[in-house]
Amino acid sequence: MANAWYSTRDLAACLHVNTSTLRRWRTARPPQGPPFISVSERVIMYSAVDVEEWLRRHRTVPRRDT
Repeated sequence: MANAWYSTRDLAACLHVNTSTLRRWRTARPPQGPPFISVSERVIMYSAVDVEEWLRRHRTVPRRDT
């Protein structure tokens, strides 16, 4: 595995959200959070590359009024 992987707990800490928020995003239809991989029924992993792409897509750039 070339890139880093986050557990649900690690990613929640990184994003400053609760683990239940990530769980809610995963189970929403359609899913709302970053892409994830179910390693098992209880283990979910997130690719650092996928998380970075997801964050970029959700970035808001304030408009400058001139």
